[in-house]
Amino acid sequence: MSTTSFPSLSEQVVPIAAGNHVLACNWLGRTPVFALSDGTVLQAEIGEEKRSALFEDAGLLSICANKTMLVAGSDDGHVVSLAANGQASPLGEVKGKWIDAVAVAPAGSATAWSAGKAVYARDEKGGVKQWTAPSSVRGLAFLPKGYRLAISHYNGVSLWFPNSSAAPEFYEWKGSHIDITISPDGRFIVTSMQENTLHGWTLADKKHMRMSGYPSKTRSFSWSHDGNWLATSGADAAIIWPFQSKDGPMGKAPRECGIRHAKVSQVAFHPKALVLAIGYEDGCALLCRLTDASEILVRRAVNGSAITALAWDGSGAQLAFGAEDGAAGILTLPAV
Repeated sequence: MSTTSFPSLSEQVVPIAAGNHVLACNWLGRTPVFALSDGTVLQAEIGEEKRSALFEDAGLLSICANKTMLVAGSDDGHVVSLAANGQASPLGEVKGKWIDAVAVAPAGSATAWSAGKAVYARDEKGGVKQWTAPSSVRGLAFLPKGYRLAISHYNGVSLWFPNSSAAPEFYEWKGSHIDITISPDGRFIVTSMQENTLHGWTLADKKHMRMSGYPSKTRSFSWSHDGNWLATSGADAAIIWPFQSKDGPMGKAPRECGIRHAKVSQVAFHPKALVLAIGYEDGCALLCRLTDASEILVRRAVNGSAITALAWDGSGAQLAFGAEDGAAGILTLPAV
């Protein structure tokens, strides 16, 4: 499918010269932040750019953010946070280890990180608890309510209350579980797997949900603001699973949005509307409205360099994106 005939918002995009592979992007308040492969972070307010190195002589391995802070882990065992004012603060260290995964609570300052089998959770007062998983940890995610952490590893997921002495609750499914996401209402857990499938559970009764048919691995998830839809990468369209019912997508077909001759690499739902931003491996970016499947071009395919990061600001008025070749940009939607 050609993008030349799409309605276009590309003229509303302000280009950003990130200069290195953009690993992730997010918004800290009203400031777009781009995490780069050289270990630096670019805070790119229009008209003013600030670059800072999060680590000395170390590479950036893992990163995540909420609306007020960014958390990053290095290949030499350091974990740091970055505030909206640009101040970096150390959170923890696991000497001689790679920080494989990091997580930050949806609200507040609780954080977590992992190195091999070891998982560390840091509460808002700075207290750190440690737990050893049954195998190497691949993904971390805080549940939307309470101080509880979901941990993906081989053969399933563990749910851990760091402040409790009770053993973590185990959700079993054989195989290698990689990335993990929790629905905004806390009812569902979903992981990507080594076998190009997704697996999920209902939190309340551990019912299984298997979502298959992907030609490649899913590495990007995004929930709609109402929690009714989960958009995923890994195919030549954004695959969007319905989660309205108590059994999630079981027995229901997913929707496909933004079908093109290139695989989807990134997805990001608008924070207030059923509009999905989609990035592709060839550098194209689109907006797709679920209500009528209409599509609007944000960026044409450029040099075959994949879109590697997408993030909406809190109001949904601006979209930041970054690419593998160091190109980036900020789309400001026209006022309605």
